[in-house]
Parts: sequence; C-alpha cells; structure tokens
Amino acid sequence: MARYLGIAGIQMEVAYGKDNSDAMMVNLDRTVALFPWVDIVLFSELCVSGIDINLAAPIPNAFLDKFTEWAQNEKKWLIPGSFYEKEQDKIYNTSVVISPDGEITAKYRKIFPWRPLEKNEAGEEFCIFDIPNKGRFGLCICYDVWFPEVARNLAWMGAEAIFCPTATYTSDRPQEMILAQAAAISNQLFFFNVNGLGIGGIGRSIFVDPEGHVLQTSGEGFVIMSEVIDLDIVSRVREYGTLGTSQVWKDLGNFKGKFPIYEKGIRKGEIFKSLGPLELHKKIGR
Repeated sequence: MARYLGIAGIQMEVAYGKDNSDAMMVNLDRTVALFPWVDIVLFSELCVSGIDINLAAPIPNAFLDKFTEWAQNEKKWLIPGSFYEKEQDKIYNTSVVISPDGEITAKYRKIFPWRPLEKNEAGEEFCIFDIPNKGRFGLCICYDVWFPEVARNLAWMGAEAIFCPTATYTSDRPQEMILAQAAAISNQLFFFNVNGLGIGGIGRSIFVDPEGHVLQTSGEGFVIMSEVIDLDIVSRVREYGTLGTSQVWKDLGNFKGKFPIYEKGIRKGEIFKSLGPLELHKKIGR
C-alpha cells in the first residue's frame, strides 16, 4: 500500500516585530477548509516572532499553545515555521513539530545561524521525527541548506523528506532553490522549502522530489502550496537508483576510504589558510 502524505506549505506575509500567530491561525483554518486531506502544514522561518529577537519566548508559550490546540482539534501535524526561543540567558532560532495529539514531538535549533547578521546561539543537534505508518522526516532551517552535511546527516539518520522553513529576502534566493534541488538529488529524498513574504522573505518556495524534479514553485505572493506525495518513491529511488541509474546510498555504503575533513577537523583544511575572519565586510578589495 502506498505511503501517501498530504503536504501544505503556507507562504504568507510576515509583519516585523509582532506576534504573527493570529494571522497564521487564519491561514491554518483556510488550509483545512480548502484541503481537508492535508496531513502536515509548514510555515516559513521566524514567521511567528516577526524576525524580531526581542520577541524571544521560552517553551511553552502562549502562541505555541494556540498551535498545539489547533493541531489536536484538527488532527493534523504542524510545523509553525520557527521562532526565537529563550532559554535562560541564551536565544535560539527554533522550530518544533506538533503532533495530532497536540504534543510537541520534536524540537530543532538552527545549527547554522546566518552569521554575522543572525545573533542567536547555534544549535548542535540534528532533528528527525516519525509519522506512524508513513515514514521518517528531517527538519532544518533556511541557511542550513547551504551546508550539505545537514541534509546528509538527516538522510543518514533515515529521513525520507526534509522540511525547511526559510526567511530569505536577499537576491541569493535562486541559489537556494538550486540547493534545495541538490539536497533532494544527492540524498534521494523529498525536500520542502517554504519561504515567507514581506520582512519574512521574497517567496519563491519550492517542493522537490527524490530525483530532483521540481514538483512546484511559488511566485512572490500569498499562496498555500498543496501536494500529495508517495513516500514509497523514496524507497524505489534508493533501491533502483535515480532515473534507474545512480544508487548513491549503496555506493556510499560500499566506500572503504575515509573522509579526512571529519577526521582532522574542519579547520584543518587548506582552504581555511586563505580565509579571513567571519565579519560583515565594509568594503570589497584593498
């Protein structure tokens, strides 16, 4: 029996410096009215907290209570983008997964904050979660997609699809869309990347299948992206190869060598000898 899963990605306007949870709730209700078959809903990065670190809140909090109640009432899985999480004297860019029972079943802190502009702490743990009778899924946030190690680790841990809330408002959005395709192709999994609008991004969200085919992309306005996927496609692609050819996970599993980048430490690489410190450059050239 096919492992069908209904996906909805909500690309919406994010107002700066305010709690956007009420607007998110309106769009959640709109989503279930239009697409009652949806199993899981995804929002963009920092949608809840309006990209404002001053709105950092601990877990649990009032807006998460709204989302857990909604998920329980509607019997849906929900990833409400991400928000600034405050834990004692530290702040993280955090995403959570809420189950149809209204429980937070997974929590992910962004491993690669967008330095030097993003001032919050970096997370250290990769995040996967299971949907019973469907499959295993991974979670990352925005700039994480620029580091292939993130998607590779999630796939190595068994992820068959990755959800990636994003808040990109810069002109490198086309490159990110390519990176989403590359992550899907190289790891033979589905990749769902939802960007915001306004202060939350320039849209152009993208859904990709395990062979790198773009299932759909959005424009630069409000949209609820809907898709029904079959997770058995992941099993087929990994077993028989992308387009019936490259069986990349089997080849990787048969590799007998070593990867010195991880044995010696990242900073031991020759490339770092020519790089200066991480900083916001004031000018280019000498």
